[in-house]
Amino acid sequence: MVTSGTSEEMKPGSVTLHPLGTAAAPEPELLCIFGTGDLGRSLGLRLLQSGYRVVYGSRRPHSCGLLPQGAQVMSHAAAAQSASLIFICVHREHYEFLETMASHLEGRVLVDLSNNLKKDMYPEANAIYLQRLVPGAAVVKGLNTLSAWALQNGLLAGKQVYLCGNSAEAKQAVAEMATKLGLTVLDRGSLSAARELEDFPLQLFREWRLPVRVAAGLTAFFFFYLLIRDVIYALVEQGDDISYRIMMSLGNKVFPIVSLIMLSLCYLPGVIAAFLQLYRGTKYKRFPPWLDRWMLCRKQMGLIALGLAFLHVIYTFIIPIRYAVRHKVISRVVNEMKNNKTTPFYFDDTEAWGTDSFFVLGILGFFLYVLLGLTSLPSVGGSLSWREFNFIQSKLGHLTLSICTAHGYIYGWNKFLRPSTYKWYTPPGYMLCLIVPSVVLVLKLLLLLPCVDRTLTRIRQGWERSQPRGDMGESNATNL
Repeated sequence: MVTSGTSEEMKPGSVTLHPLGTAAAPEPELLCIFGTGDLGRSLGLRLLQSGYRVVYGSRRPHSCGLLPQGAQVMSHAAAAQSASLIFICVHREHYEFLETMASHLEGRVLVDLSNNLKKDMYPEANAIYLQRLVPGAAVVKGLNTLSAWALQNGLLAGKQVYLCGNSAEAKQAVAEMATKLGLTVLDRGSLSAARELEDFPLQLFREWRLPVRVAAGLTAFFFFYLLIRDVIYALVEQGDDISYRIMMSLGNKVFPIVSLIMLSLCYLPGVIAAFLQLYRGTKYKRFPPWLDRWMLCRKQMGLIALGLAFLHVIYTFIIPIRYAVRHKVISRVVNEMKNNKTTPFYFDDTEAWGTDSFFVLGILGFFLYVLLGLTSLPSVGGSLSWREFNFIQSKLGHLTLSICTAHGYIYGWNKFLRPSTYKWYTPPGYMLCLIVPSVVLVLKLLLLLPCVDRTLTRIRQGWERSQPRGDMGESNATNL
């Protein structure tokens, strides 16, 4: 019989249990920041929120302004001695003091975040100049595409940043830190690529160039196409000068046409990618560069489409107050009074149904348009789960395209077979704009067929089985 006061000897290999929370947590890594301006303060705040300790190096430690709560501040030399990774958040013209601190920076990793006001401002890249000043340190150029505003508001999830440097170990240390901040890191090689990285922030609307060119090309084409069909045709064939319609009527036709085509171009690359995966029988191969670039600018195409839809709505609202419209209505009333017509006009039920359906689909389509645009904003999209975001952008996106396409079909439902519709044997603009969205919707319906859906499922499952558990690899394939 064993009493309560009896103790047994601990057996070899046994495990001693301790209450939770008694073990000391490892001390967070200390990072150093040179520079207490907007960028330095914002970066320090973000690092503190990510679990790091932050120390600032300043020329005036006791009068450097308001810094994030929890951060330390000391002289440059003392701060450099306390951390192995140092962020340089000062302008190039102030780099000279780093040369006097070369002994304190020996063996440290220096992350150069500087940018210039214009290209080729200096004969060599800032990071290469910094490496020449402090040859004993490992300089890494990176994070220079981040703004103080983005750092303060936490808009970093999934944002792509670039790194370059001559030391693989230094780049790995910076990449691990950037990943912890929620950033996606792309290694651009040695420090010789620093000039290219420093020119990135100077590029004006780099991601918008292709969508803007497409939209401008479509707008110019349909403007001159409708100018010939509507204005020049009336002048040549009928002798009517209706050039006043160029300002309003032509614009109110061009904007919705281009808007619908741009919206369909947002979803066409996803359909092409799905059929490409069916043809290849795998989801793991990368897409062609042209398709990859197209898919990366879909957001910009959608926002341009939304802006053109807004213009179409505004133009439609002011139609009743236009002089030409008011003159036409008044003239019609005056002619009836002159001819003593008192019988009411014939009421066409079919025309009423068509007109009401046309307006309802336009209102619903524009509402969904706005919803898609709002969820593309980082502040709104960041609050949604991936499933919610995918449902809105994919499911509701295709619904928006379907409704807007139906809006166009109802507009010309009774005009497709009229010979008078085809002036100079050319189809009207709204018929041309229905081609691309109709093709997208038909191809999407084909992908939803059971046999095709099962094939895509097998491709997806085979791709997932080929990946190691916990490591899905790198692929630019989309979720179908």
